[in-house]
Amino acid sequence: MWSDNETTTDYLNFGVVADACTQLLKQASGAPISVGISGGWGAGKTSLVRMIESRLIQSAIPGQNTYVVVTFNPWLYQDFEGARSALLQIVGDEVLKLAASNEKLAAKAKRLLKRINLLRLAQLGGEAAITLYTGVPVGAIGKAISKVGGFLGLGGDDTEDEADEKDSDKGDKGKDNDLIKPAEPLSLPNEIQAFRSALEELLEELKVTLVVFVDDLDRCLPKTAISTLESIRLLLFLKRSAFVIAADNEFIRGAVRVHFEGTNITSEVATNYFDKLIQVPLHVPRLGTNETKAYLALLLMERAHAEGHFSQEAFDAARKAIPERLQSSWRGDAVTTEFLQGLVGGDNTRMVELMKLAEGLAPLLTQSSAVNGNPRLMKRFLNTVYLRAALATPQGIELDIPSLAKWHLVERCNEDLANALSAMVTSASDGRIDALREAEATAADPVAPLPKPFGEDAFAREWLQLQPALGETDLRPLLHLSRDTATRDFGADNMSPEGRALRDALVAATSSNVQLTQAIQAAGPIQAEMAMVRAWQLKAAKRTWRAGADVVLLVETCKVFHQLGPKAASLLSEARVNEVGPGIIPQLYAQTWAKPIVEKWGQSASIGGTAKAAIERAQKGNK
Repeated sequence: MWSDNETTTDYLNFGVVADACTQLLKQASGAPISVGISGGWGAGKTSLVRMIESRLIQSAIPGQNTYVVVTFNPWLYQDFEGARSALLQIVGDEVLKLAASNEKLAAKAKRLLKRINLLRLAQLGGEAAITLYTGVPVGAIGKAISKVGGFLGLGGDDTEDEADEKDSDKGDKGKDNDLIKPAEPLSLPNEIQAFRSALEELLEELKVTLVVFVDDLDRCLPKTAISTLESIRLLLFLKRSAFVIAADNEFIRGAVRVHFEGTNITSEVATNYFDKLIQVPLHVPRLGTNETKAYLALLLMERAHAEGHFSQEAFDAARKAIPERLQSSWRGDAVTTEFLQGLVGGDNTRMVELMKLAEGLAPLLTQSSAVNGNPRLMKRFLNTVYLRAALATPQGIELDIPSLAKWHLVERCNEDLANALSAMVTSASDGRIDALREAEATAADPVAPLPKPFGEDAFAREWLQLQPALGETDLRPLLHLSRDTATRDFGADNMSPEGRALRDALVAATSSNVQLTQAIQAAGPIQAEMAMVRAWQLKAAKRTWRAGADVVLLVETCKVFHQLGPKAASLLSEARVNEVGPGIIPQLYAQTWAKPIVEKWGQSASIGGTAKAAIERAQKGNK
């Protein structure tokens, strides 16, 4: 099976972007720099971050451009420790490790850690905050802090620190004593500035650049995400510091709105909050058909190599040739079937068949809203196909990979059609579908009408042309395997019974009702998000973008779980502006997460007159 984890193996032609980003970090030459890597779930942000990190470490030259690399995942600390405190502590620990061999620098690093402890305690409220501010113990908590103050290095007259410095460097006359000063009463702005100055001075004396990679922000709750961004501010734009922050921009905007809920924050302000932290914005390249074809081909080659059907030498050559081909695609050099067959050898029938499969799957997986060229979902798609192949053998079922892939594709991308075909298979005595055979025979003719249940769906016509043809095949084994592997709940739709019930309820919903609200609450936020996304995909073919019923599933889900607003907004942004009607405007404009999108529609030249008027009425009514 293909791993769902991040990788430094480049099948997506991200190496060019990783090289460019690494070069930017190196060329900064100690000047502060921050890079933002944006992209949706499963787009490859983490893999790109790992590639940059690997290249940066490999490029380090001791004494010239040494880096201390810190990788921070705030999601791991959620609900256990404040992300802000955790990041500062990790940075302090890394600096202490680096300074350990130098007694004087180690002493400074330890005092830096004491400052971090002070800043961590400064986040406390009530008695603790008053004690730290005034220096006078207040209440039980304040007295406890006062007693442990010496241990943490907080307050007092720094006698121990001064003594330590005299012992370690008697001739220095305490020139570094200003690294930590008495804090009675505490001035938090002064402490923050002193912390920044101390860290900056240590990095300069160590002759290293601190590079912090922040990932998985978009897995966090809004509170954790904002807390992490606030901790980044404490370290940002210091000399000899660099940040690489990977996050979904839509999620960050949503988190900012949640954080400032009730302030009528605009979309522009929410965007600016994150943009002010970022000097160099990078977007994970979205895969087109050409890149998807290359990605699928390399995954299939990797699998064939692991099974002994493709030599190491040929696989290495392909891994070199395919990215080079992609890099010259601007010249018109496409990843064609002929190109792929040349890499695997025309006499290797198995590999030729797999390359044809990659060629056929690529446009459908790229264009389908259920997959949308998402690398993670494509891996999961292939994992399911190969899992079914593994399940087939012990059950005496003989099916090839292309047949399994074709059937799973329709399940994944058009569930209504898959259900209709499944019903036909069940009712057929031999498991063969006459309508499928007829449709496959005529699908290549763009003007020829397709029989039911295919209709005029563009995906269905392309799917029918994908090889092999299944019209003459007994499809009962395919249906049996799909039920065994719970197709409907594959990948991003790995739903519980409550999640599946909610998905069906959202598909059927045309207005708000108590039963729907109860179903959303029963599912919980994670299952509700999955159900919302899947229901939205299932209703795509029937969506007119003109009636309130078209968006009720998004609105009602987000009323219960506000944190799903950013995800709902990303789904709503799929709308073709020229198709938007006035019927959906009032309902959407009343939602915090949807309001910026509606306002953007109103500014578009493509918006219809009646819809534009509805937006203007909503805006006037909101003033």
